Amino acid sequence: MTGLTESIESAQQLAVAWRALVLDRTADADVRDLPGIAVRWADCRFSFYNCVTLTDPGAGADLLARRLGQAADIMRAKKHPGFLWLFEGLLDEEARTALTTAAERAGLEYAFPGTGMAGDLLPLPDPAHPDLTFVRVRTDEHLRAYADLQSSAYGFPVEEGRDGLVGSTHWKNEMYAYLAMRGDVPVACAATVEAQGRLFVAFVATDPRWQRRGYGEAVTRKALHEGARATGLTRATLHATVAGAPVYPRIGFTPNSPMHFYALKG
Repeated sequence: MTGLTESIESAQQLAVAWRALVLDRTADADVRDLPGIAVRWADCRFSFYNCVTLTDPGAGADLLARRLGQAADIMRAKKHPGFLWLFEGLLDEEARTALTTAAERAGLEYAFPGTGMAGDLLPLPDPAHPDLTFVRVRTDEHLRAYADLQSSAYGFPVEEGRDGLVGSTHWKNEMYAYLAMRGDVPVACAATVEAQGRLFVAFVATDPRWQRRGYGEAVTRKALHEGARATGLTRATLHATVAGAPVYPRIGFTPNSPMHFYALKG
């Protein structure tokens, strides 16, 4: 794949996977596909479920500025805050240079970075870790533990993670979501889900008290192993945070597009 092709793939994976997630959370969620913009907005307290992304391939500086303004307007019309996920690999060189200034003019502020990754790496062997057992998410109790790991890892109030996940049928039936258990304590989590012929990895988190022990990598491998075993898929994709970026290449992922997350200016 070329860099642009992989960036298009990465943005499409977000649009496909998030459509199912936000509609599961909110039946009338905003899942519009507009010219150059995909809206995936549950308008709930869990900000990762409130998402807008730009989709024009090879966008220039003028088009970028217009799309950023349109995206910011969509975000302002919502009740709950969320993020614009921007894939740098979709922009031409002029647009990349203009990005910081254009985002500020649109009323957006930089939140944090990410990296799109993909790889033809499946199947993977069933992982083992001497400290851990793995439990598939099947109950609301499991989902609550999963949500609380998200909140602790990303610094959200615990109620926000629960508002996104608890009560979901999609998570319990369609996703290969796993908790890594140290005894009876959930310490890490990861999920995969089929998305347009790929296995998409999402919502990997480790309790900050248990980081740097290989727990996040182990449970990610488990979610990939089980997802591939069930679906037969061979290609996997994900969007990595800074914390996860060093881990995924060890599993077999290759970085492609840098990502930029933006929020509305406070």
